Amino acid sequence: MSWKRQKRLPEGVGAGIAVGGSKKSRREAEVRLAAALGEQSVREEARRAWEGREAARCGPVTLDCVPFQHCVIHSFIQNTDYFLDKLNLELMTLKFNEKSNDLYKFQQSGDLKSIRDPHICALRKVLFEDFRQWLSEVTNVALETTVDVSCAKYSYTDVLLCHDDELEGRRFAFIYYLVPEWTKADGGSLDLYSTDELGQPGPIAKSLIPSKNTLVFFEVSPVSFHQVSEVLNETKCRLSVSGWFHGPSLERPPRVLDPVPVRSSHIHHDHELLHEWINPLYLTQEDQIQKKFEDESEILLKDFLKEEKFSAVCAALEAQTIEWELLGPPNRRCYKTATGELPDAVTGCMELLRSEAFFLLLSNLTGLKLHSLAPNNEESDEEEGSSQSNANTSAQGGAVGVEKSGPGAEAGSDRVPMCSGELRHWEHGHYKMIHDHDPEQEEFALDLQLFCGCGDWDMDYGGFTSYIAKEEDEELLTVYPEDNCLALVYRDKETMRFVKHVNHRSLHRDANCSNHKGFWDFAFVYYE
Repeated sequence: MSWKRQKRLPEGVGAGIAVGGSKKSRREAEVRLAAALGEQSVREEARRAWEGREAARCGPVTLDCVPFQHCVIHSFIQNTDYFLDKLNLELMTLKFNEKSNDLYKFQQSGDLKSIRDPHICALRKVLFEDFRQWLSEVTNVALETTVDVSCAKYSYTDVLLCHDDELEGRRFAFIYYLVPEWTKADGGSLDLYSTDELGQPGPIAKSLIPSKNTLVFFEVSPVSFHQVSEVLNETKCRLSVSGWFHGPSLERPPRVLDPVPVRSSHIHHDHELLHEWINPLYLTQEDQIQKKFEDESEILLKDFLKEEKFSAVCAALEAQTIEWELLGPPNRRCYKTATGELPDAVTGCMELLRSEAFFLLLSNLTGLKLHSLAPNNEESDEEEGSSQSNANTSAQGGAVGVEKSGPGAEAGSDRVPMCSGELRHWEHGHYKMIHDHDPEQEEFALDLQLFCGCGDWDMDYGGFTSYIAKEEDEELLTVYPEDNCLALVYRDKETMRFVKHVNHRSLHRDANCSNHKGFWDFAFVYYE
């Protein structure tokens, strides 16, 4: 039985659900919403606060509009711990799938709509019927019967990074917590982000700590940026049932685009610079390296810099004299980039990677035309096939960017090879996500990474760079940080990349590194 709008139910909203034939099973599956939610005074006060975008507390219901409209309902269902324990057991026996990409890492069940376990059925009925009706009345939004719902398990180092939940049809997001005793130190908070005048997320404005039998909901909007912070407790599981109620979507303003990275042509340095900096092995085996690169579209060159040069660069980085800027917005990236004046050894390495001699070396190592003296490969490129067939090869898990054509190889060889680059610092909490309007994904390009300070870095720490085909989840290539290694990857327009969130495990390694945290990389992109 569901309550009607004009009728007060002081004994609680909703009725018990009988499953099975015995009285015992009927008692076990009985569930009702908190009695206060059925009181007209609570509903009316909550409705006025929501409509007026005001903060209010109405019994177990707490509403707030900072940084965006959301609501916390404590003691969401009025049942004994016995029911919640049974519900927890049913949920924990579900099949969970590992979910991991640029945005998140956690375990998720399938859609709970098809699950027949009695206590899950009972909760689902209350959410889909009684609570949906309550929510529709309080917010004055006509909600559809469609409800998305699943169960999520967050364990140690699991995280869901900053995002807004916007997808066609989603109107309200909800999270119902079934956690053990939980504190701020355990992580796993629901963090709500403030936004600037352009609607871009900024600092975290509010953090909600999970609490058993508490439901949180918020309006899905262009400014509803939130995250599940990394779980820091190695023994607790952050269990929740979550999903979306569907209804008319809010109008979305135009997306704010990232600025195009500043590009420059090479700087003039003669060939002696290469002999000064680079391991002689890579100056004498260019043909072999080029053949391997043309076959695979990627290569990792170990011990790339001469040992004395690499040591000097690392010492300069560890001296902690460099000024760093934290880049955002957090729904796209969070890492530090070097600003201002750099130590001589670091400046020298940056100049090497921008030098005319290095552009020519890259041409010889990869077969790309990054210098006027490099051979023209247009004829061989045409024999490789169309860009569409190559894109399909990439999307099916083949080489990353197999086509040696694109903007830099178009008719009109008057195009000047260019590059953009930065020195980045990666430590706990840092990441770089994929997003649809990344200007770097508009062209064919050669990615370069040169790693420093990552001795003993473990793949379980995160911080690695993953390449995936557009609209696919399967990784084509993963580049792991390794000291004095130069990674080269040719990327086509169908290939996207991200840097995986650096997690709490990395702090154990940092504790043994007295001179620095995390690691650094020189990250450059070259265009033909």
